[in-house]
Amino acid sequence: MLSQQNLKRFGLIAAWAGGTVLTALVLAGPVTAAEKPNQAQRTPLWQGDQPTSKAAVTVHHPTKPCGTAMIICPGGGYGGLVTGAEGHGIARWLNQHGITGIVLEYELPKGRSMVPLRDAQQAIRWVRSQAQQWGVAANRIGIIGFSAGGHLASTAGTHFDAGQPTATNPTGRLSCRPDFMVLVYPVITMGEQTHRGSKRNLLGTDSTPESVKQFSNELQVTEKTPPAYLAHAKDDRVVVPENSRMFHQALRKHGVASEYLELPSGGHGLNRYQGPMWDAWQSGSLRWLVEQKLLPPAALKADN
Repeated sequence: MLSQQNLKRFGLIAAWAGGTVLTALVLAGPVTAAEKPNQAQRTPLWQGDQPTSKAAVTVHHPTKPCGTAMIICPGGGYGGLVTGAEGHGIARWLNQHGITGIVLEYELPKGRSMVPLRDAQQAIRWVRSQAQQWGVAANRIGIIGFSAGGHLASTAGTHFDAGQPTATNPTGRLSCRPDFMVLVYPVITMGEQTHRGSKRNLLGTDSTPESVKQFSNELQVTEKTPPAYLAHAKDDRVVVPENSRMFHQALRKHGVASEYLELPSGGHGLNRYQGPMWDAWQSGSLRWLVEQKLLPPAALKADN
């Protein structure tokens, strides 16, 4: 659980209006090395002659790796990144359970809809290329996202390939399919139930029916989509829970393992990332990971 003191420490700034949290549009400053376990370092995602991008990753290694890694996509309405509570804070929590946490600072789209997805796909390929030396199984690399970061995570889970055999860089030959997804109060659709700010920032002001369909991830699910755990507050008025419901139903329809925890309260951000509702999705997701054989049962002891 993250206290108010920790929220300040993580550099989170949230906007509030009428008691309702608005999607935070703040790029939190980098966490200092002293605050990161194992001296985690922030490094550019793309190297050499790859696309010019400001995307970066920070890898948080656990003391005793359990063999599972998760790429973390912070929210921010595709207009900013909440890299504190929805980034480095999550990585530290994952580390407590032996999970390697990789915070992805994806480039903001500004109407260039493919840019965040390009970065998420590259992050998955890159983590897969590093898996052996990190003590991670190449088939236990998942993705977790919050709010608009949940949209990016679910986009990565519905738009992927097996790698490019002719790629000059060996990393490009690896699959960018995540092995599982954890989606917390995610934006899923670009349709009527979307978060309009996220849609505008991702697709621009002149979105087409084709682009709306392409990035409405409840419409992109197939039997090859990876399993997912979803959590959403029933009283979320910023990103309505119908987003999670639609995705959960689509997964079940296609025979993909999915669990959806609908929380009775908490709104968007689940009471500022603390309290019983925040704790509930964390405990539930860990249990689900154990059931999916992505986490050893012993990892649950750290949650007690």
